[in-house]
Amino acid sequence: MRKNWKSMVKMTAAAAMTAAFAAGMAGCGNRAETSLEPVTVILDYVANTNHTGMYAALDQGYYKEAGLDVNIIEPTEGATATLIAVGKGDFGISYQEDVTVARTSQDPLPIKAIAALIQHNTSGFVTYADKDIHSPKDFEGKTYAGWGGPGEEAVLKAVMAKDGGDFSKLNMVISDGSGFEALKDKADIMWFFEGWDNVKCKLSDFPINYMELRRLDERLDYYTPVIIANEDTLKNKPEMVKKFLAATAKGYEYAIRQPQESARILQKYAPDYSLEMLTMSQEYLAGKYMEDTDRWGSMKDSVWDNYTDFMVEYGVIDKAVPAGECYTNEFLPQ
Repeated sequence: MRKNWKSMVKMTAAAAMTAAFAAGMAGCGNRAETSLEPVTVILDYVANTNHTGMYAALDQGYYKEAGLDVNIIEPTEGATATLIAVGKGDFGISYQEDVTVARTSQDPLPIKAIAALIQHNTSGFVTYADKDIHSPKDFEGKTYAGWGGPGEEAVLKAVMAKDGGDFSKLNMVISDGSGFEALKDKADIMWFFEGWDNVKCKLSDFPINYMELRRLDERLDYYTPVIIANEDTLKNKPEMVKKFLAATAKGYEYAIRQPQESARILQKYAPDYSLEMLTMSQEYLAGKYMEDTDRWGSMKDSVWDNYTDFMVEYGVIDKAVPAGECYTNEFLPQ
């Protein structure tokens, strides 16, 4: 039942990509005619607090000050890397694992990560508190509901093995999208992001046990999410890339300094979420965007190599790829 994400990364159907792009553009209105350089950013999902720095840069005029007319759109699920690879957008939001899969696939996508939105992996496994599941070994005989990501099964195998558990005794299904309530009667384990899903649980007084991924295995402290770009864009428009990242860095620095105001800015673009929820999420992520670094967006070879080796070991990819082929810091502000 799990989706084949390797095939999704390699998706090249023109109709699907065109439809995704058109759908995202439909609700954005016409660009004002200006002398600013147009730039399109394709998100990985709906607007959320991972993206706040970009919306802050938009709202505070940092992009315009840099001479850029930035348009942020939402994609169809799973299509961002492909859309960026074929030039449908200038920048996209993706993840280290997806970039690595894209670079090592049979038909490699010409994309690179150019900035990390968050310095550490802020996700983990969650169970309903009343079920008395406290470690990966306890996953035996239980049901995990996930999204079918490229490294999902590998991560579960690794953390269960490290804790003395037997992965073959875990039942894996695709989530039906019903959210955390499914942990009561439809599933036992889910993969949550602490700054988003855990906040929802707290606001709903829904008790959970949370197992932080990077504490279960240090190799799983990979970059998620990242900003990606097409290699042609990096080669042919280096100054535009630098201006975009400099303005984006200012946006994230603003979000770090003023999380409450940043939550109000984000709500303009994500009105379906309560201000209370966005504020709690923003206050959490304010300490995560630049955790353990003094340079927003910077990435390290060691983080890429550790997770690449992990993906090779567990068969997510067939061969290792040098970190330098997957990411670069050269366009970040100094």
